[in-house]
Amino acid sequence: MSLSTDTTEISVFIQEDCLRHRFIRSKDVSNIVERPERLRAVNIGISAAISRLESVSSGFDSSNEPVIPTESKSDIDLTDDLTAALDKLKLASSSYPTPLPLNLVKSSAKVELLNNPAVKFVHGDIDGDMYLENLIKWSKESRDRIAQDGTEIPSPLSQGDLYLCPESIDAIQGALGASCEAVDAVLGGVGSNSLTSRSKRAFAAVRPPGHHCGEDTPSGFCFVNNVAVAAAHAHLKHGINRVVILDIDLHHGNGTQSIVWQINEESYRNTIEASNGSQAAKIGPQIFYGSLHDVLSYPCEDGKAELVQAASVSIHGPHGQYIENIHLQTYQSEEEFWERLYNQRYSKLLKKAESFIEETGGPSSDVLVFVSAGFDASEHEHQSMQRHQRRVPTSFYYRFTRDACKFADRVAQGRIISVLEGGYSDRALISGVMAHLIGLASEKEDAIDEEWWNTQNLAALESTTKKRRGGRPSHTKLPAPWLQRTLEVLATIDSSPPPTKPVIPPSSMSLRGRQKRASSGNDSTGSIVKDLASKSLKAESKSNNEDLQKASITEIIGDTSDSLLSDVSEKSNGI
Repeated sequence: MSLSTDTTEISVFIQEDCLRHRFIRSKDVSNIVERPERLRAVNIGISAAISRLESVSSGFDSSNEPVIPTESKSDIDLTDDLTAALDKLKLASSSYPTPLPLNLVKSSAKVELLNNPAVKFVHGDIDGDMYLENLIKWSKESRDRIAQDGTEIPSPLSQGDLYLCPESIDAIQGALGASCEAVDAVLGGVGSNSLTSRSKRAFAAVRPPGHHCGEDTPSGFCFVNNVAVAAAHAHLKHGINRVVILDIDLHHGNGTQSIVWQINEESYRNTIEASNGSQAAKIGPQIFYGSLHDVLSYPCEDGKAELVQAASVSIHGPHGQYIENIHLQTYQSEEEFWERLYNQRYSKLLKKAESFIEETGGPSSDVLVFVSAGFDASEHEHQSMQRHQRRVPTSFYYRFTRDACKFADRVAQGRIISVLEGGYSDRALISGVMAHLIGLASEKEDAIDEEWWNTQNLAALESTTKKRRGGRPSHTKLPAPWLQRTLEVLATIDSSPPPTKPVIPPSSMSLRGRQKRASSGNDSTGSIVKDLASKSLKAESKSNNEDLQKASITEIIGDTSDSLLSDVSEKSNGI
């Protein structure tokens, strides 16, 4: 399936196992922002991007054409030859008058945590690989631990921004699998079919996110580092020796930076040893990590010196390190954002990355570009996440992606892979993913209308795709053609998370005691009064907490104690 002249083919990977990672500690998930339902917003953004891109394809109105996602082989073992499995991918149709602008792939790939060289490269340099073994154990025993102790997350790890269920390992391994499958799609290789070898760009819509997780330090919703493992897979399987990681999440990717630092440190040491005649020294990859983030937010919100310093590092060359951190700033108008901030400040991220390429050998086939695509800096993100007003307009996700693709064209033969990180409001995810994918796919800039993601169009998109009871869309009249097309695409890729069965700890009261209390009218009335008073106090407490603007990401997900706030920052890996 060839592309029109307006677009370049990219592959989008969706992994349904990612829906299996759920919060089961209680029935109330209203304050849990990192949950599987957010992937539906991502799917809406993907569907809207396809609809809009088709509308500018050469002479083709695709409003009534069906989309059938490609199915990848189930139970892929990425410890073996992935490309053999990718041979099983098939095109949905070859009869369309114009090709689809994106290859939709429903991935079934999984990476075994304890039996994969790329995972071991990133997370396994610990005696006995105890972290990974413990992670599997925590997940497997989560229900029993909650019933016994009230939590499945062991101390001293944060209880506020980490959770597990028995199926979480499926989601974690599926996220890694889809990310590594995206690498294979872009890099091709022996046995790759025309679909994968033709895809220069890819997007992995996976969760849980990864960029806060260090070698053995889960934090900030992250248990393994998806981008780092995908980069290691590219190095070990495809000979990629230089990697650029561009992180545009609102929060500093402290885990990714710490992993990159360790890899660069070892590669630098081996390079010196090899230059001194050592035959045993094996030179590893060189990695540039660049992050655009809010230094006032998690993991730096408590002002911990080591975390703030790590999130502010700018080093290029000494000790083999290539790290650039740029802090988001406030702005008063979009004109100010583009002229003062983007052109003069934020675009330096790509300039520093290009300097890294020039200083380490220049453009070559051994270079690969990654984007840690977080959308929580969006202008549409929840206010609780945007307490410090360090946000970007939606068009940032289109223009930065477009500029990153041009950078990849210059230094990496156009090969670029984006992996989903943060983003917690539906509108932030829908608009950000749509703009990001259009930036990945579009080559003809004058055909793209940035009004596609204005407030009016987003409101119409949300209304059209909103579910009623029973799972039906909520629209009652025929929507505009681009919205109809969005619904058609969404119907082929949208899946509901499996039912959540929260753990309910056994009551300490006897059956007789419960029956006696339930039958007492006075007790019932008193219970209602106490309940109303409790809710009032909670509301007042929540209001006070918001006024004080507590310094931790755990505030974002609800009423969490100050001890947890301190624990999050103290245990985050950001050095």
